[in-house]
Amino acid sequence: MPRQSIAPSERPNDGTDQHAIATTTTSARPEEPEPTQLDEQPAAVVNTTLEELAREGARRMLERALAAEVDEFLGRSRYQRRLLAEHGYRNGYGRPRAVAIGTWPVDVRAPRVRDLPEDLEPFHSSILPRRRMFSAETQRLFARLYLEGLSSGDFEPAFRELLGETAPLSSSTILRLKDEWAAEYAAWRVRPLSARYAYIWADGIYLGAGVELENSCLLVVVGAREDGRKELLAMELGYRESTASWATALRDLRDRGMAAPLLACGDGGLGLWAALDEVFPTTRHQRCWNHRVLNVLDKVPKRLWPETRRRLREAWSSESRVECELRRDALVRWLEAHGQTSAAETVLRDWDDFVTFYDFPAEHWIHLRTSNPIESLFAGVRLRTDVAKRMRRRENALYLVFKVAQRLEHSWRPLNGGLTVMTLLLGGARFVDGVYVPRSAEASAA
Repeated sequence: MPRQSIAPSERPNDGTDQHAIATTTTSARPEEPEPTQLDEQPAAVVNTTLEELAREGARRMLERALAAEVDEFLGRSRYQRRLLAEHGYRNGYGRPRAVAIGTWPVDVRAPRVRDLPEDLEPFHSSILPRRRMFSAETQRLFARLYLEGLSSGDFEPAFRELLGETAPLSSSTILRLKDEWAAEYAAWRVRPLSARYAYIWADGIYLGAGVELENSCLLVVVGAREDGRKELLAMELGYRESTASWATALRDLRDRGMAAPLLACGDGGLGLWAALDEVFPTTRHQRCWNHRVLNVLDKVPKRLWPETRRRLREAWSSESRVECELRRDALVRWLEAHGQTSAAETVLRDWDDFVTFYDFPAEHWIHLRTSNPIESLFAGVRLRTDVAKRMRRRENALYLVFKVAQRLEHSWRPLNGGLTVMTLLLGGARFVDGVYVPRSAEASAA
């Protein structure tokens, strides 16, 4: 019998509709998350939303910290009833102000407290002091950038877009950030000096600062510690390299515990050497050869400069004192033969103070023959002070130079020879033409 076809409408309904089966099969697959409104937004809008969320979170956390500070000051929470014996209560909030936290300006209001007894100090927030417009990290960042060479007038255009148009940013604000440098300098200036120093280098550096007609002078002393490393010891502000000024600086080092160094290196400033004889009479003198070269060249015509410079360099590069003096005599005869008597007299003047380094280790000669430890330091300092041009206050120049010098101090080259040579030197060992002479050899020679 032929099979009869059943129309779709006549097929038995067993409760399993085909469309339902397809839907059930599809729903068994893992559901994909529907795109959120944030995902559908452009990247710039997402970043803006994230910054707003972070800024709002920072504002709320700061307000909670300020409220907790007031609770601790009053000794009770916000809605706790005040006892009769207690004084002080909350008095609303101050005016809103923008505080830069990181790179975000956050609007906050500092809480106020009133009705305090006269013998109790007024409430001042330590978290948000008055006139504080930056967080501590932001303040350190700006101070470091100023230290590295960004002038105060460049801060506002450079950071206005970063911090926003309403950020509390101006050149005067940046200058106030240096106030903590004054406190750091004051603490550094009175620190005790317990280390033993074999050498010191001293020089006066003139900076264009202050409204006075005469340039300000910084009296700078650098010392070589017993481990061979150099350390900035003194930086005093003055007007001249006078004996009185140098004596005051050296006496301050002595009063803070520094013993008399074995050798002092410097230029031809007479005030330094007179002050050394007064404060540290046992310290020997070593004059800077670079300054002597300049003094001699100033006495001869330019056509003789190359030969004069070469002969002077050969003299102070000699391996022994005798060889140095032989080359000195040859230079003097050569200058006199060319009619340069004044230059020859300059070469001979204070000669003993130029060859003192031969009585110290040869490893240290490169450090002792010139005042380069200070000259190289202030080469980096002048790169920064040239940006600032002439500062109105001498103290601002002092603090800036102090911070730059502290930063450069970490890269100073230690003395050659290491700890062994320094131990021998500070132990009283004798050196002849840079060579160590054992005590047994001295006894046999005697």
